[in-house]
Amino acid sequence: MRRTKGRPTSSNRASSLHLRWVWGGLEPELVEVSATLTVLEPTPTDDLRFWALQASFVEAGRRFGGAHVGLQRHAGHPGGCAANWGGYAAVGGELAGSESPLPSARGNPNTRDLAWEVGRPYRLTIRPGAEGWAGLIDDVELRCLHAGGDRLADIVVWSEVFAPCDQQHAVRWSDFAGRTPAGDVVRPAAVAVNYQAWSAGGCTNSNSEPDGLGVVQRTGTKRRTPQGAVLPLTRVR
Repeated sequence: MRRTKGRPTSSNRASSLHLRWVWGGLEPELVEVSATLTVLEPTPTDDLRFWALQASFVEAGRRFGGAHVGLQRHAGHPGGCAANWGGYAAVGGELAGSESPLPSARGNPNTRDLAWEVGRPYRLTIRPGAEGWAGLIDDVELRCLHAGGDRLADIVVWSEVFAPCDQQHAVRWSDFAGRTPAGDVVRPAAVAVNYQAWSAGGCTNSNSEPDGLGVVQRTGTKRRTPQGAVLPLTRVR
């Protein structure tokens, strides 16, 4: 079955693409993770798009939920640009957090005004903060989320697209890195590709593939990389 035109039919009316971090062996203990996001071209419409780095909060086998930090194309914010740092507790419900230093045209504690630029790389980071877990874009701390746990796990980057399936657009993910409690920098060996299934309302004409600088997620195109493919990562110096 194919869905290459019209809007996604999922419950939230979005279609998502994921890149799950794959390590050379066991997933290392992590207290910080980061990745670079570049929006490669202007979005063709004002439809909401969200690109984020996501991690779960864990400690001694317990889970405390998870959160995602990233950029949004959001018509409700100045210039259609926003940043988001929010997540959900393991018991359900959104995580509370500190007040962000950034304004928000919509008054949303998670989503703030941030005038990002097409073609400019942005460093997304999740790490411990003064009041919990901090989400940062470049050196700007969006706020801290009040979540437990002393480690990060289940690291993934993704695109969530609330636009018709035939709209073409692309972002690049690159320079994936983590930091251990000892301060060592570690890097995943590869990323595993996941697409939202047709049966779950996803578009079938999205694609993720390396471009020599990172991994590009593109919508409204031919799917060349199959579901579940593992893409080795080469750090560009």
